[in-house]
Amino acid sequence: MAGASVVASCRLVIMAFMAVATAASVPAVYVFGDSLADVGNNNHLLTVLKADFSHNGMDYPGGVATGRFSNGKNSADFLAEKLGLATSPPYLALSSSSNANYVNGVSFASGGAGVSNATNTELCITFDKQIEYYSGVYASLARSLGQTQATTHLAKSIFAITIGSNDIIHYARANTAATPSQQQQYVDALIQSLSGQLQSLYNLGARKVLFLGTGPVGCTPSLREISSTKVCSAVANAMAVQYNKAAEGVLNGMTTQHGDLHYALFDSSAALLRYIDQPAEYGFTEAKAACCGLGDMNAKIACTPLSSYCANRSDHVFWDFYHPTEATARMLTATAFDGSTPFIFPINVKQLSAI
Repeated sequence: MAGASVVASCRLVIMAFMAVATAASVPAVYVFGDSLADVGNNNHLLTVLKADFSHNGMDYPGGVATGRFSNGKNSADFLAEKLGLATSPPYLALSSSSNANYVNGVSFASGGAGVSNATNTELCITFDKQIEYYSGVYASLARSLGQTQATTHLAKSIFAITIGSNDIIHYARANTAATPSQQQQYVDALIQSLSGQLQSLYNLGARKVLFLGTGPVGCTPSLREISSTKVCSAVANAMAVQYNKAAEGVLNGMTTQHGDLHYALFDSSAALLRYIDQPAEYGFTEAKAACCGLGDMNAKIACTPLSSYCANRSDHVFWDFYHPTEATARMLTATAFDGSTPFIFPINVKQLSAI
């Protein structure tokens, strides 16, 4: 028994050392994207796209609604935990301070954001605006750390990006009969914009990029609900696959052009479809309806204080009509962190962090 205790203690020491080593190699996470990663930016906006009210946050520490579109934590939280870091705070909460500290990471993610500036333009911080805000953070770091140290700091940091879902959802809702060529044309337009946006981030110091591809948005309760047979939207899911493949092509091309750029792309579509197609195998009992909401499949109206909600959030894939539960987000992030192809490639987040 004593020997087993020593072995267990050694394992704990090794695990703690590995966590410290990982954190040391990644000093900060700079987060860009939409509601899947928003940790409170939209709280500071005059917008209907908010989640700073119940029942959101009911499983978050303290049971408080923080602005996360979830019953608890989201992917940004779990990524930070895996890296041994605190969750990067929302930019709009920091920017109001005269002595804001950006060295520990910042989140620019905003619910409703898309690749295109036409997606929810007046309701969120668009991706282009997020990058504009980040350019100010870049300048601030250069002033406070010195250009050389700031460049080194950013090169070691991870730039986590989850963007594209809102663009595809809006298109699929408005174009249910779109042909494959029309779908591809729209995706191509998104990718053209995305390419420039990723290049801008590279120009501003990003060297380790985690790109979280668009999930199977056609299977969200909101898009299922508009189908008479409650099936997934084939248009939206096909576009998600096209978008993720094209985004990988952009990142691969950038690494060819820039030898100091490294990336990990998470195929959220393939990863999440496992839970939707075989829920029981992954511990879920409900993969179609939302946990919190109102109407058919709890998908007619968003999660509000007046909505009904499920008793066991951990057995639902979806929290509300668009967003995953904390349980789903935790599992997806774990796969991205130390999983392998075909879900995360060409390397995983753990490998990316060690570079």
